[in-house]
Formats: sequence, C-alpha cells, structure tokens
Amino acid sequence: MSEKRISFWKLFWPALTAGAVLSLIGWIFWLMVLSSALSSEEIAKDSTVLHLKLDGTIAERSSSAINRTTVQIETSIGLSDILYGFSEAKNDPSVKGIYLDLGNIQCGYATAREIREAIIDFQSSGKFCIAYLHGEVITQKQYYVASAAKKCYGFRSSNMELVGLGAELTFFKKLFDKVGLEMQIVKGSNNDFKSAVEPLFRENMSDSSKLQVNRYLNSIWKTISADIASSRKITVRQLNSIAENVTVRSVEDAVNAKLMDGFCYQDEMDEKLAEEAGESSLDDMERFEDYAKDHFKNDQLLISNGKSNKVAVVSAEGGITVSGDELTSERICKYFREIREDKNIKVVVFRVNSPGGSALASEEIWREVSLTAKKKKVIVSMGDVAASGGYYISTPATRIFAEPTTITGSIGVFGTIPYTGAMLENNLGLSFDRVQTHSHSVLSLNRRLTPEEFALIQTEVDQIYGQFKQRVADGRNLSKKQVEIIARGRVWTGTDAKKIGLVDEIGGLTDAINYAIKTAKLKKPTIVYYPKVKEDALGDLLEELSKNEDVSASVKADRVAMITNEWLQRLEVLEQFNGIQMRLPYEISIH
Repeated sequence: MSEKRISFWKLFWPALTAGAVLSLIGWIFWLMVLSSALSSEEIAKDSTVLHLKLDGTIAERSSSAINRTTVQIETSIGLSDILYGFSEAKNDPSVKGIYLDLGNIQCGYATAREIREAIIDFQSSGKFCIAYLHGEVITQKQYYVASAAKKCYGFRSSNMELVGLGAELTFFKKLFDKVGLEMQIVKGSNNDFKSAVEPLFRENMSDSSKLQVNRYLNSIWKTISADIASSRKITVRQLNSIAENVTVRSVEDAVNAKLMDGFCYQDEMDEKLAEEAGESSLDDMERFEDYAKDHFKNDQLLISNGKSNKVAVVSAEGGITVSGDELTSERICKYFREIREDKNIKVVVFRVNSPGGSALASEEIWREVSLTAKKKKVIVSMGDVAASGGYYISTPATRIFAEPTTITGSIGVFGTIPYTGAMLENNLGLSFDRVQTHSHSVLSLNRRLTPEEFALIQTEVDQIYGQFKQRVADGRNLSKKQVEIIARGRVWTGTDAKKIGLVDEIGGLTDAINYAIKTAKLKKPTIVYYPKVKEDALGDLLEELSKNEDVSASVKADRVAMITNEWLQRLEVLEQFNGIQMRLPYEISIH
C-alpha cells in the first residue's frame, strides 16, 4: 500500500498564514496595552501641588526595569531627578507647593541631607512643602527628611523612632570554623583601621574599629541633630534628651515635643493641602516623579551635541570592578575619554558614591580622571560614601565636595586568600596532591600559603598601599608623613575629612555643579549627565504601565524574600574580592 504524499505548499501556506496571524495578534496586544496605559494618563495640565512619594531605595539615577525574579515592573526615582525636580518646581509659576509623602526610604544620610537641602531651597522661593508621615513605624531617617518641610504631620496611630544612631556588624568566623574554612588575610602594613576583613577572622570588633565607628556615628548624629533642631526651632540638648530617654515613641509624642505640627488622617491631610494651596480641593495632584523625570529627560534630550558651555556630570555608583553592572572602569573610563575630546565640555563634575573595590579598576579610573584633569577642571561630589577605592579615584580632582555625613577616607588595602583544603577533605572526603616544576607553580586554595608566599603577597599589598598614599599626597598637596597619619585604613565623615585636608568643601551635588559653573566662568551653561539620557521605548512603556498599576504595592516582597536577597547581595560582594582590594572597612547597617 503506497503512502499518500502531502504537497510542500499545502504545508507551507497554512504555516505562514498562522505565523502571520499570531504575530499580528501579538502586536495588537501590545498596542492595546500601550494605548490603555496612555489613555489612562490624565490630560496634562497646570498643576498647583506636586505629590512627591518617596518609598524604597533612592539611587543616584532613576531606573525602570522588570524584576527577573518577581516578573514585576520596578521603577525608582534617582537623586539627580529629585534635585532637578525641586529646582524646576521652584521656578515654575504653575507649581504652588509640594506634598511630601514619605515611606520607608532606603538611602544614606548624605542623600537624605541633599533632599533636605533641596526642600529648604525650594521653600526659600515662598512656596510651601508639607510632609505627611504614616505607616506602622516612622523611621528616624524619614523624620530627618520630613523635618525640613514648612509643616510636618503624622498619622495618629503611627509609632515613631528617635533614638540616635547605632551600627551592627555581622561576623562569620564561627560559621567558617564549623565548616572548616580558613581565611588568610593580608593587609597593608600599619592598616590597623582597615577592618573590612575582621568579620572573616574575628568574632567581634577590634579596638581600632570601635574607635572609628564611634567617632563617625557621633559626627553624623551631630549633623542630624543640628539640622532637625534648626528646622523645628528646638535645641540640640532637647533632641539628645528625647533620644536618650526614648520619650518620643508615637506621633502624638512628637507633636507634644514640637517635632511635628499635628496628627491627622489622610482626608484631613488633603484638606490641609488644599487650604495651603488656596484651592477648594486637590483631587488631581501631579506626581512629582513624573514631573521631575519628564523635565529631566526632555532637558537632556534637547541638549544639542554641538552646543557649547557644557558641564559634564559623571555618575559613578556602586562597587568598583573592571566590568559588570555597577561602577566599572570599562564604563567610567569610556565616559572620561569622550569628555576629554569634547571641546564643548568645559568642566566636569564627578559624582562618586562608592565603597571601593578592585585596586586594578580603581587605578584605571584614576588614570582617566587624572588625564582629564590636566585638560579640564574636575570637581568631585561625594555621595553617601566615597571611601577606599572611591576616594582613590577622587584624588586627581581640582576640588572635592562632601556632605557632613559622607563616609570617606579608608586609605588602605587588603587581600583575602581562603584556604579550603580542610573544609573539602573533612566534609566531602576530597584530598589533593600536586606535581610541580618549581616551588610555587601551584598556588592552590586547597593548601595554606607558605611563610615565603605570604611575604611575597604582603610585599605586593604594601606596594599598592604605598601607591595609594602617594596618590593622596600628590592630589591633596600633603606630605607623606601627613598622609601616613590620616591613612591606615581609617574612615572619616565629610566634616572630619575637611579638617584633615581630604575634602575641600562641605556641600552636595548641586553645590558642586554651581562651583563648577562659577570656576569655569560659564554663561548660560547646559548640564549633560553621564550615562547620557537616551530614547528608550521599553523604559517609557514600563514607566507608563507603572503609572497604570499600583506597582509600589505589587512589587513588595515578603520579609523572607527581602532577607534572602540581602544575603545574596553580600555573597556577590564576597565573590568580587578577586585580587587586591581598596574597599570600605565594613558592610554595616546604621540604625
């Protein structure tokens, strides 16, 4: 019996038609989603009050992406957009004021202070900013930002914390002992304050570590308490008494202590805002996030490549690596080479927010910043932290700005070499043997370093440490003896760093940009940010979709997921300890 053969064309045309139909359906689906998001957005109109809702992480730059784990849309507003938004709103006649709706913000105190300064500057124009604090617990950092507002209200039932500052470190030595893992540590000679590696071989903090942590916590609290006292018209002594005796535990307590102007429900808050704005109601406030991002993006896209009198602002945030997702020498060096060759760029502001990282990558960035500084002035603006490698890459700058609460310094280096042989043998039954032509042909993690090998690595670490100190001496016009005293891996706040010559000015990003414009004598300057803002269809779509959903609620993971993610991030940092490191002395949480 012969088989019936089917014509190729009888298969081809139906398949082609089906593919085309499915493709068309896909396009129609996305067009419907996009049109739905766009149609749901209210028609743009003059807004009297902007609603600034801050909750979650505040990074240097805004972002929009799909979380690969939760498959949810995650958007965030960056510090650059926030500062730009306040500046634009200050000069926008259609904006009467800003409603500051604060959640559990995640940032350093330097970032928090820059937002405070932006609020104060905005209010100097005669416009108002009213803050409202709610939620189960109002954190100290939330209140610190909100205290800058003209008026500050809270939800009656919310608890509140105002207890000063504390820091907690996690130590791994006992865990390593249990599994048989031994960490071989090499630090720069006389690096007694370089305690980045203490959690790997100690069970508690060394005296040097406690000394410097205590010093900078007290320095940061001094700034915080002075700022709050100034804004709320109370004394620092009163604030310290509140923190010491824990007399403010609720919003009602805060009102009685004159830290807040009153407590109210959300509907009452809406009425107060309308009254302040001179309106009968405020049902259609514009999101500050949309206002700031749209203005910032449009401004950056309109800057012509041929336009002169440019100020370049290079954003460098995260751990320093050669390549990857954070602050990479590959990316930052490219920016500086491009800036150096652009004749329209007259001056550079280098925004550094980094605990450091790879010594090699830090040196690569230092080289490009140094070459650029020979042709154009480079002004460094330090964020929450610019320490170790973060300070190293700042040394060629013409001028360095830091907030009083910025963590900086940590001039020192270290290396870690784990010994895994005993762990693998005792737990997995593995054993190792070697054949080699020379004494050091096999430098394996499965055997301990010999005294000679340890000495060789110590020499290499000391050479890099010596180079670090020389970079600081040359860049800051200090003698080697002066640098030796303030180095040793010690961490300083911006306030203390200015006293010892590591920092020139106390101020934020806006102050650094204004100084750059003034020192370059620019008239009608334009500010171009790196990485440059580009048209991003996917990012725009995600932004629109996020406006159409209550994304802030849907993307919040449960507590277990948050803790798991935190520890995964710590493990990723440990994996980056490849080669000699210029890294901040600790991974600490300031409460």
